[in-house]
Amino acid sequence: MAGLNKSDFKNPVVNWIDTRLPLFTLMNKEYAVFPTPRNFNYLWNFGALASVALVLMIVTGIFLAMNYTPDGSMAFDSVERIMRDVNYGWLLRYAHANGASMFFLVVYVHIFRGLYYGSYKTPRELLWMLGVVILLLMMATAFMGYVLPWGQMSFWGATVITNLFSAFPVVGNAIVTWLWGGFAVGDPTLHRFFSLHYLLPFVIFAVVFLHVIALHITGSNNPLGIDVKSPQDTLPFHPYYTIKDSVGLCVFFLVWSFFIFFEPNFFANPDNYIPANPLQTPSEIVPEWYLLPFYAILRSVPNKLGGVLMMFGSILVLFVIPWLDTSPVRSAKFRPIWRALFWVLVASTIALGFVGAHRPEGWWVVLGRVATTYYFLHFLVLMPIVGKLERPLPLPESISRPVISRGGGPLPGGAPAKPMEKP
Repeated sequence: MAGLNKSDFKNPVVNWIDTRLPLFTLMNKEYAVFPTPRNFNYLWNFGALASVALVLMIVTGIFLAMNYTPDGSMAFDSVERIMRDVNYGWLLRYAHANGASMFFLVVYVHIFRGLYYGSYKTPRELLWMLGVVILLLMMATAFMGYVLPWGQMSFWGATVITNLFSAFPVVGNAIVTWLWGGFAVGDPTLHRFFSLHYLLPFVIFAVVFLHVIALHITGSNNPLGIDVKSPQDTLPFHPYYTIKDSVGLCVFFLVWSFFIFFEPNFFANPDNYIPANPLQTPSEIVPEWYLLPFYAILRSVPNKLGGVLMMFGSILVLFVIPWLDTSPVRSAKFRPIWRALFWVLVASTIALGFVGAHRPEGWWVVLGRVATTYYFLHFLVLMPIVGKLERPLPLPESISRPVISRGGGPLPGGAPAKPMEKP
């Protein structure tokens, strides 16, 4: 019949829908028969895990919003009511609060995997940049969500972080006043943050959608960092990687469930169980763990404006990584010098996390400044220089040869398997 899509599904209901709205054809093309490099390891699970975490955060957030009151005099009590009086409110809140940590954990692993295997290089520059946009949106959303319980740490965290914008000349104070909705953190601030915290996850979802589209246009990178050269280099996404992702998803849910049911306040700050008091400052104001490295960078610079610029610069530098890396080889597996420097970057980032969790005094200040210096040195100096000077190891001729020869089976086309030569 003219105007209908050709559908090959045998189920009459699915076929009827698909001929008029080819959703099933699209899903089959993009998530079933979609050709995927055959050498993925479990680090490639984390993109799917991040997507699942995002959906669950949105769902739990919607139900929490039904019972939350964004008012300075009632916000704290409404959270306590969710915990005590709403059916399974404790589960929703603990799943949502710990889900933020799980979400950031899998995203950080996803980012460092991309850095290690060079997933930001041609033709995936825009794919990488969309990922950095997602990270920025996540940070903004998480910060606003941290304010909503309206405990001591929520109130003073909002006061300190929003005050950072006052460091900008001319427009700084105007930005702070706009964020507050007045001249101090209060009801208007809470209303604004609640609205944005509810809205931004849907913006993140939209950017993730673009991220996935870009991924399916350029194709996935792989641990070898070489391009697909023949059909033998790929496998259909289903059932091979749907099963592999399912294994990772089970482990992910086990870890998440452990924190929900056994250590629900592991990532929480005790001061946030005290109602917000503008007249009493906590002894120490500390953000959530996933923001600590950036907080440490902020405090490592004595000048307020300089610290703010360095903090934002630590994220913005990620946008230009595809052009800072001058090496023709993607994967650090074939770049021994760069592989060692990558692990130094990981160590310095973890060190910044510990620095951010401690008072800026003593040797923590020194460690913070050293780690901050290396962070920027790694991307702005070492990345372009090492890329030009390093001599990479020889790359395999295809994805399929090392995969199949390691397993001892025949190569595609019936050719006998040859032992993989040591690069």
